[in-house]
Amino acid sequence: MDNNLEKDIQIVIAHLKNQGFVYQNSEIYGGLVNTWDYGPLATSMLNEIKKIWINEFIRKEKNYQIDTKIIMNKNVWKASGHLDNFSDYLIENKINNKRYRADHIVKDLFPEINAEACSFSELETIIKEKVKKYENSETDWGFIRPFNLMFKTQLGAIDNNSAETFLRPETAQGIFVNFKNLVRSSRAKLPFGIGQIGKSFRNEITPRDFIFRTREFEQMELEFFCEEKDSNEFYQYWINKCQTLILSLGLKKENIRIREHQVDELSHYSKGTSDIEYLFPFGWGELLGIANRGDYDLKQHMKFSGESLEYLKEDGSKIIPYVIEPSIGLDRLLFALLIDAFAIEQLPNNEERVLLKLNKKIAPYQLAILPLMKKQSEQAKKIFEDLLVHTNLRITYDESGSIGKRYRRQDAIGTPYCITIDFDTELKQTVTIRNRDTMKQDIIAIDEIEKYFKLANI
Repeated sequence: MDNNLEKDIQIVIAHLKNQGFVYQNSEIYGGLVNTWDYGPLATSMLNEIKKIWINEFIRKEKNYQIDTKIIMNKNVWKASGHLDNFSDYLIENKINNKRYRADHIVKDLFPEINAEACSFSELETIIKEKVKKYENSETDWGFIRPFNLMFKTQLGAIDNNSAETFLRPETAQGIFVNFKNLVRSSRAKLPFGIGQIGKSFRNEITPRDFIFRTREFEQMELEFFCEEKDSNEFYQYWINKCQTLILSLGLKKENIRIREHQVDELSHYSKGTSDIEYLFPFGWGELLGIANRGDYDLKQHMKFSGESLEYLKEDGSKIIPYVIEPSIGLDRLLFALLIDAFAIEQLPNNEERVLLKLNKKIAPYQLAILPLMKKQSEQAKKIFEDLLVHTNLRITYDESGSIGKRYRRQDAIGTPYCITIDFDTELKQTVTIRNRDTMKQDIIAIDEIEKYFKLANI
């Protein structure tokens, strides 16, 4: 089952819930619509993805990482344009009293139409004239209206307009308003990047598709500052870098594509935008985006704050740098990696096994220690403890159930290797190592375990 379009998304989601990758948020109170918590397995994967991003996008590139706050001065969002323009087009079906994103309706029913390039009046005309039934309901459509996606909140105890602020809809603005601070304190020289990982919030009209579109999500964003003359070259560089990253994490090349935005799709500030899309079971969807934001953001914050955000070059001239932004949604990337890895295999004995063929760099556990019988548990625990102390491997221990069931359990959560401690372990000081994907077994000496996994490159 390698073709994603043949995978049943509900079976994949049920598997992720059953295995504890994802929990329904506030489940004991009936949950909260399309809001999910991550269990230990998904959290482990997310941690490893973040480490790899930091290594590849920050450390190796000699960029800088910062951590800015979710709540910011309201004027930040006025300057960025979010306060006035960060909206989706909402339309209500007065028959069932449900509200929808207008572009989603058009995209779902008329894929030949570029919904993102349509004006609100064009979307309204298409829906009112052509969509007479939607989601098993007759339709009586209202007028389309803009719906601002930012979550409002209040600062302090006074409930008035001066205390009003918002939860950030992106992490990028925290980087732009700290540009001057970082250049001064770090003596940064162009070109350089400032990155951060953090939560963002968008009050989506219709969150959907499990963890693909949620109101709270995590981003890995880099703002790469350069001179205008170099911006096109760096734009292409970061497209290639992003593609290399996601392929290295384990996504199949045939399931990703790069889609460059047409001129009529571009944001008002963008000099060029490309999405890297992934073939989900429900169709192609944006996984991450790379944008040439020009000098728009720094100019806007200069205009609204009155502060100079110009960069002083070594020749004494001042410029406003251009910005290339690779922005990755962690939740979507996690979802894509899990879908890509999900497989159901038919075995020779007419049985089947469900497994996650996760890349060993990001698997929740890289190794499971399994005593064949409970009487081998003491020696198994010693090997387990020794490996925890002497290696950086992510390891789990399991002694309950038959060895076959335990192998299947580890297959189901994506553990690449299992070490079985059996009757020969005490007599011959050997263990059996099983490979998840091939089910091939190797017998090696206990004192060769660390070397074995170094050679396996984990």
